[in-house]
Amino acid sequence: MTEKPTEKSTEKPTEKSNDKLLLHVCCGPCSIYPLELLNLRFKTTCYFYNPNIYPESEYRRRFETMKIYADYAGIKLEYNKAGDDFNDFIFAISENKAKRCEICYMIRLDMTAQKAAIEGYDYYSTTLLYSIYMDHQKVKSIGESLGELHGVDFYYSDFREGWRKGVEVSKEMGMYRQNYCGCIYSLEDRTERLKMKEQKKSETGGR
Repeated sequence: MTEKPTEKSTEKPTEKSNDKLLLHVCCGPCSIYPLELLNLRFKTTCYFYNPNIYPESEYRRRFETMKIYADYAGIKLEYNKAGDDFNDFIFAISENKAKRCEICYMIRLDMTAQKAAIEGYDYYSTTLLYSIYMDHQKVKSIGESLGELHGVDFYYSDFREGWRKGVEVSKEMGMYRQNYCGCIYSLEDRTERLKMKEQKKSETGGR
């Protein structure tokens, strides 16, 4: 049975307040709808922390896309040079590959929650709640647990309701849209799927 969200977690922005929110962002396209919604109420700052992204060229491309969109939207963007944490990330994932996505959520949201608490934000949230490819309930659960741990409220909203709108706007703006989640393992999975697809196509004569 799906966990019933708390009243705070389902609260929708209704009017602008002085509350500050730190939004963990994974890329430009996934930030469009969450920022549109959050900016109705909060003083939002974006935080790009993604040590999972591989290779370095992909990290730079996603960061630059996010930076361009933040400038366009007039949103402050802060970042942590996640490349310095890549080896630690790989080590953590390699210890338990079966739970690599859960560990990935934990690493990124833990850093965001710590930053939000230290810098006096009222809330923190993440664009991972926008993606239809993520384990939504797991992201929510981890976000709330880390919020309690670090003493900052996790703002929950099902940003997936704006999925199609975000896709359309990002395409209209000519944004770079990545074709795999980000880590080396997701890249390998995608490469393997493409290889199998090409092999099947070859075996059936292109049909």
